Amino acid sequence: MAASASAPRWIVWGALLALAAMGTMAAWTATRWHRVPAPGTAAIEVEIPRGASLRTVARELEAAGIIEDATSFELAVRLIGGSPVVKAGTYSFIPGDGWGSILARLVSGDTVTLFLTIPEGMPSIMVHERLMAAGRLTGEVAVPAEGSVLPATWAVRPGEERSEVLARMQKGMEATLAELWQRRTPAAVVRTPQEAIILASIVEKETGVPEERRRVAGLYTNRLKAGMKLEADPTVIYPITQGKPLGRRIRQSELDADTGWNTYARPGLPRGPITNPGRESIAAVLDPEVHDYLFMVADGTGGHAFARTYAEHRENVARWYALRREKGEM
Repeated sequence: MAASASAPRWIVWGALLALAAMGTMAAWTATRWHRVPAPGTAAIEVEIPRGASLRTVARELEAAGIIEDATSFELAVRLIGGSPVVKAGTYSFIPGDGWGSILARLVSGDTVTLFLTIPEGMPSIMVHERLMAAGRLTGEVAVPAEGSVLPATWAVRPGEERSEVLARMQKGMEATLAELWQRRTPAAVVRTPQEAIILASIVEKETGVPEERRRVAGLYTNRLKAGMKLEADPTVIYPITQGKPLGRRIRQSELDADTGWNTYARPGLPRGPITNPGRESIAAVLDPEVHDYLFMVADGTGGHAFARTYAEHRENVARWYALRREKGEM
């Protein structure tokens, strides 16, 4: 009878101990769920593979030193967060991050983001070089078609395929051209979106002054309407270097060569773009400044001196040559 009478006390004590242990565990978990890492702690990147289970994720975090105990993290997540779907990718965590914050980022896919900048006027051969030199991307790509890439700063993910990044750049150009084409004005001389890209690529290469783009576009528009040769130096250089700097003066033989791009050799647009033009240069040829300029020459400030007649142009050229002689360039 004594033994049976004492049994309920052991049960009570066991239950109390279990409750105490659960309370301690709950408090320990709550502390880690909402904690903040110590200032100055260096971040650590963790790669979460596709299809990884919560258990696998927890073990990856423990192995990286982000959390102390994978089993406790997994249990806490299942008790508090249910059965979350974790997105694959490269994440940056700080040892001591709150478990709740870690889980939220894994579920939302808040992965590490890198940035790849394609400047306006970068030819496709150099776009290819930049893509291939981006060490945290994977796979290979061919040199894209000239004029098919939209210059911009693009967000990329570590481990992303270069082909995926290039596809986004090209879709960006398609979307931008389609949008701007709908806004073209009657002043535009180009008849197709492809012609717009070709002329915009020349404007992009001919001026580095944003305020001049529409004026330069208007000048080339006037020359095209008049049946004149465009006589744009970058079109001579393109078949020689594929758009890279020539590094020397253009030779007379190169000015005379009918390459299909050389706009000194024949009137009209070249056979294709000579670089990847930016949005503003495309917009400029679709809404060129209306004026009667036909000639331009560098003015020594980075911009150009514009002229309506060849006589005015010769005066501007003489001033440009005099300026170069003063600087010892001639």
